[in-house]
This record gives sequence, structure tokens and C-alpha cells, in this order.
Amino acid sequence: MQEDQAQPTQLQDELSQAAAANGEVSEGAELRAQLDAANAKADENYNRYLLAMADFENYKKRIDRQFADIALAGRRALLRQLLPVIDNLERALSFENASEGLRGGVQQTLKGFESVLSAEGVRPIVDLVGRPFDPKTADAIATRPAGDVADDTIVEETQKGYMLGDEVLRPAKVIVAKNNPSDAS
Repeated sequence: MQEDQAQPTQLQDELSQAAAANGEVSEGAELRAQLDAANAKADENYNRYLLAMADFENYKKRIDRQFADIALAGRRALLRQLLPVIDNLERALSFENASEGLRGGVQQTLKGFESVLSAEGVRPIVDLVGRPFDPKTADAIATRPAGDVADDTIVEETQKGYMLGDEVLRPAKVIVAKNNPSDAS
């Protein structure tokens, strides 16, 4: 604070000495010098204010992005935990021995879970069998000779994969055709 006051008084002293050296002591010149110094200080403070406001806006945007990322990560984690429950319900439906009442209850429960996932933007990865293996959407857990299809073609899906928007939430687990065992690595 004292430095701020020291600059105008220093400028005043220099102007006063220059005016005295010329034999002219002008009160108007001294006031003009004070006004110029005050305006320069005001401009400097305004520029600092603008910089601080810009920094604060950038901070708010960064925090908003971080909160959105945290929320999305939490959402993904919760949805990933629900997927094994759906897998188990689908396995329960695959048994022929279940009573119709139990089967109907499991089907309704599965439909409920599927509607929750759909509302959250989760959709299953479909139609993988017969397509070329893509490591972005599927994990190959085994290979199998299949003479009627080309190598690296998916021949069986053992676990469904799911997408959340455009991102893979969980890759499908698949078995891939490998006709020549010597090609396997």
C-alpha cells in the first residue's frame, strides 16, 4: 500500500523539482501529474480485476467439468455392478425346468432391469456372431475350429457386451474361429 502512495509522491517530487529548476511552479501541472498517476493506477487495478475474473470463470468451468466426470464415473461403476445381475437373470431363464410362476417373475425382473438400463442410455452390443472380431467391443476368451467361417470371426457370444452412449461399458465375451491351430499365438 505504501508503494502505491510512493509512486505518485515520487512523480510529484520530480515534477516539482523540474518546475523549480525552470523557475516555474505551476499548481496545474502538479495536479495534472497526480491525475495521470491516479489514472494509471486505476487502469492497472482494472486490468488486474479483469484477469482475476477470467481466472475465476476458467476455474468454474474446470470444476464443472470435474464434477461431470466424477458423476459419470460413478454412474458407470453402478451400471457395471448391475450387469452381472442381468446376466444371472438371463441364465435363470435359460433353464427349462423352472415353474411358469418363477419363470414369469424372473422375466418381469429382467424386463425391469433392462428398462432401467435403457433409461440410463445403456444398450446391449448386438449381432456379434458371424462378424469379424473387434477388440474394441469384445474380449476373445477362446478359439474354436470352425471350417465354415473365416479365421477371426466370432462364432459364439458367451456374455453380452453393453454400450453406454458411444462408449463400451462392458465388452462382450466371445469365442473366435481359428481354423489352423498353428496360427494361434
